[in-house]
Amino acid sequence: MRPSLPVAGPGALDRLAGNMRGAWFMVASMAGFVMNDTMMKIVLGDLGLFQAICLRGVLATVLLGWLAWRRGSLLLRIGWPTGQLLAWRALGELGGAVCFLTALAHLPIANANAILQALPLAVTLAAALIFGEPVGWRRYAAIGVGMVGVLIIVRPGTEAFTVHSLWAVAAVGFVVLRDLATHRLPVAVPSLFVAFSTAAVVTLGAGLMALTRPWPPITLTDAAALTAAALFVFVGYLFSVLAMRIGEIGFVAPFRYSVVVWAGLSGLLVFGDPLDAPTVLGSAIVVASGIYAWYRERTVARQGRS
Repeated sequence: MRPSLPVAGPGALDRLAGNMRGAWFMVASMAGFVMNDTMMKIVLGDLGLFQAICLRGVLATVLLGWLAWRRGSLLLRIGWPTGQLLAWRALGELGGAVCFLTALAHLPIANANAILQALPLAVTLAAALIFGEPVGWRRYAAIGVGMVGVLIIVRPGTEAFTVHSLWAVAAVGFVVLRDLATHRLPVAVPSLFVAFSTAAVVTLGAGLMALTRPWPPITLTDAAALTAAALFVFVGYLFSVLAMRIGEIGFVAPFRYSVVVWAGLSGLLVFGDPLDAPTVLGSAIVVASGIYAWYRERTVARQGRS
């Protein structure tokens, strides 16, 4: 007789179902963010950069504020250390948005998003250098390999190189600042309050910068695209929160890299940008390095060593 197979209990089945739902929510979240990028790339051909960020931000801030109010996270008293961290986070968010959208206006959407996938590796390196967090040689190796993938995408020194790729690299630097500030925020500060306050500050900052420049007229198409962009940002954030609440982080988080697939589809179907071999190869290296570093970090946490 064949040995009977172990039967998963109700708890294991519930956990598996939750992880699968969380994975789908994360994939949907990444689709929302890529659709936001798609809408913004469309309007940046007509509108000024700060104008577009400000107008999108107004609606996104209202939507996030509504959700934060519904969950009782809209009005909080915070001390100066927390306020300082929120200010640094908002600076990183604004700088990242400006640099990334500048790159996005001139690069294929797949290339810009592929470079941005080096972010987890860059955050790990920055946390080790600035905060002294322990990082073993395996994760340092993964960071090095991931950066090689970025170089393959950027292609410095070749005819395919464009200076606009450096804007995407600069965006990674600003978002590292944002994530390090987020990492230092007290756990008691609700994530919705953090998202709402950051969106409000970024909108205000972009609006002030936009006042120093002429405002091109907004067409009905531009208004519709900006509205869609704000809605997609809201959907992306909402589904990312749901993914982390429903599924286990170790299972769900790697599905963030589905953004590379969505960006490739958007570039091909919306903008007619075919994927070239260096971009595909570099993206695969960056994603593989990021996933390895993530799982290595979890293994280290379980073993209590670096």
